[in-house]
Amino acid sequence: MALLTPLFAFLYHLPQVYKWLLKPYYVASLFMSVAFLAIRKTPGICDHLASQREDGNSCDFDWREVEILMFLSAIVMMKNRRAMFLMTCKPPLYMGPEYIKYFSDKTIDDELNKDSRVTWIVEFFANWSPECQSFASVYADLSLKYNCAGLKFGKVDIGRYGEVSRKFRVSASPLSKQLPSVVLFQGGKEVMRRPQVDKKGRAVSWSFTEENIIREFNLNELYQKSKKFSRNKVEKTSPSQFPPVPEEEEPEQPGAGAQVEESKKDK
Repeated sequence: MALLTPLFAFLYHLPQVYKWLLKPYYVASLFMSVAFLAIRKTPGICDHLASQREDGNSCDFDWREVEILMFLSAIVMMKNRRAMFLMTCKPPLYMGPEYIKYFSDKTIDDELNKDSRVTWIVEFFANWSPECQSFASVYADLSLKYNCAGLKFGKVDIGRYGEVSRKFRVSASPLSKQLPSVVLFQGGKEVMRRPQVDKKGRAVSWSFTEENIIREFNLNELYQKSKKFSRNKVEKTSPSQFPPVPEEEEPEQPGAGAQVEESKKDK
């Protein structure tokens, strides 16, 4: 069971791994690494290469090359041990209650610009990101506390919709550390975001706690202003605004017409 869990996790995230590795930088690095091994082991080519081996075999690695390869392997393992651990030991997916609208690449623009009086708080996330999975419960709790007609919460998976990632300048690369990104929109325009991004496209370190979100985005004040919009919206659709219902005419009592005719005859 201990071996099957990491295997299933790797197979589940294999499409995202392929998409990440197909970038030009990694493709070029992989090509150069394979080319070095191929040249070093191909007869007829490796015979003309210089070697510091005592036996003079130029088609095998010498002590200097072995040391370099071991040193590079140690660096790669140290740099990626945290990523490998998180890939196999991710937090469980959040399945609790929430007041969150999920956007796609075709609906996000329409919703943000639908009503300029509505403030949107949107989380840009990716399902493969452990940080996004850990923040899911916090974001859901915030939506339950602060969601109203004038303040709404949304989410969009930029790992699935690459066009949204490029349009709103949120990098899906694990190296950028921009996931999750929480952006405040008012009137369809971005007002602020966390984490902030420097000029080199790297995210400034920031802790995604409930207290930080409430303080940085000033949710308490936004909620109070949004409740006024909610009350105005309810008043416009209240029953008092509808036209009054006409009163029903009282039915004539039987024999009333005969009494009137008899009084005229008497006169």
